[in-house]
Amino acid sequence: MFSLTGKTALVTGATGGIGGAIARALHSQGATVALSGRQADKLEALKTELGDRAVVCPCDLANKEQVGKLIDESVKALGGRLDILVNNAGLTKDNLFMVMKDEQWDDVIAVNLTSTFMLMRAATRHMLRSKTGYGRIINISSVSGILGNPGQGNYAASKAGMIGMTKSLAREVAPRGITANCIAPGFIQTAMTDVLNEQLTTEIKKNIPAQCFGMPDDIAAAAVYLASNEARYMTGQTLHINGGMVMV
Repeated sequence: MFSLTGKTALVTGATGGIGGAIARALHSQGATVALSGRQADKLEALKTELGDRAVVCPCDLANKEQVGKLIDESVKALGGRLDILVNNAGLTKDNLFMVMKDEQWDDVIAVNLTSTFMLMRAATRHMLRSKTGYGRIINISSVSGILGNPGQGNYAASKAGMIGMTKSLAREVAPRGITANCIAPGFIQTAMTDVLNEQLTTEIKKNIPAQCFGMPDDIAAAAVYLASNEARYMTGQTLHINGGMVMV
């Protein structure tokens, strides 16, 4: 069950905690995985760790020219086919609304939303041309896109926009066997949450029914499911993985 043998995948933000876990999980289920991110040395280290069926496709998602080439480069590196796209990379530049700079807004929207749109568009075109009757778009949103979060107007907007955009694409391509879904993680134990002080961490956990942060593997497991044949009838959905912070 959930075998991805013979499938190909592109994972953005593969050097992060969640992205790395997703890449490892897809690879462990048999997929050939293209690893993307800005830090080529870390991508190469992950490729070495995974061994066969892993390729490196560096890309700075803030650079539209690079984003515009990423799908074609990945298809070539993967042997001519892309079955699964995981838009995981994200950027935060937090500030309160009243003092948020235009650049902070623009940068976060460009990386989190615009690049996701561009990659979805290019990947879907390729999946339709391949005529395999299979395609999986998996976008990593956030609990912030559901609840909002003080100081994260830009980030919350980008992640909420991702959910709406995913639903729209899902309606367009479902007849062709392509699905588009989101995963909305809550607080996950990664380098991003490791910087929180003990007092803040304790306060956050009080608002989580599970009373703990999730692990990257919790998100990776959901990505494996959404990428699999077993998820063929699920599209336009958002899986909320947050220990009970949000129940919808």
